[in-house]
Amino acid sequence: MNWADAGFELFGTRVLWTDLVGNVAALATVLLAMRKSIWTWPVQFTGAVLLFIASINAHITGNALKQALFGVLAVYGWWAWRRGTQGGGQLAVRPASPRERALLVVVMLTGTAVVGVLFFFTGLSWGAHVPLPEGAFLVAADAYIFVGSAVATWAQGRALVDFWIVWVAVDLVGVPLAFSSGLVVSGTVYGVFFVLVIVGFVKWLKEYRSGQDSPGQLAVAS
Repeated sequence: MNWADAGFELFGTRVLWTDLVGNVAALATVLLAMRKSIWTWPVQFTGAVLLFIASINAHITGNALKQALFGVLAVYGWWAWRRGTQGGGQLAVRPASPRERALLVVVMLTGTAVVGVLFFFTGLSWGAHVPLPEGAFLVAADAYIFVGSAVATWAQGRALVDFWIVWVAVDLVGVPLAFSSGLVVSGTVYGVFFVLVIVGFVKWLKEYRSGQDSPGQLAVAS
């Protein structure tokens, strides 16, 4: 057994170390994001690598691709937040503009449809190998999580308060899908994510409304 398959038994369930440590890093990412810490992105990158390995082992290709995309977006987020705090200013958070909000919705809907078709006909989603109609639902869920996670992470990189809401929408599907896939740790962590995301949304929104974003704070560059 190689290190990627290493794990332990917990209440009769096999838990992979890559899944466990990767999800701990993912939880840390949320906590760091609440504080607008630049360390959010290196930790997210590390968690993405570990969860990519765990997803490959569990044959959840869609989730593995999502983690690979997370790694790329973590680099973008680090760059954007670094640029947005040049000169020692605090990162300014803000709600999305009507145009940005419409863009998020359109990308979520069209992206899910396009990626869903791609996942189904290429067999990249494990749901593509499940008989219809259940298989179609699983593929759609896989595509939705993939696209939604990308949209949320991009919006986070732009310091948009709305990114927390996108994560809520993703978790509503991700929690049951993870449990049904046998990734117990991921399912449990996603449930904790749901609570933390609500807290993070309230915190960022309260900060924006209270005017803590002083003139010295710098917005993330377009």
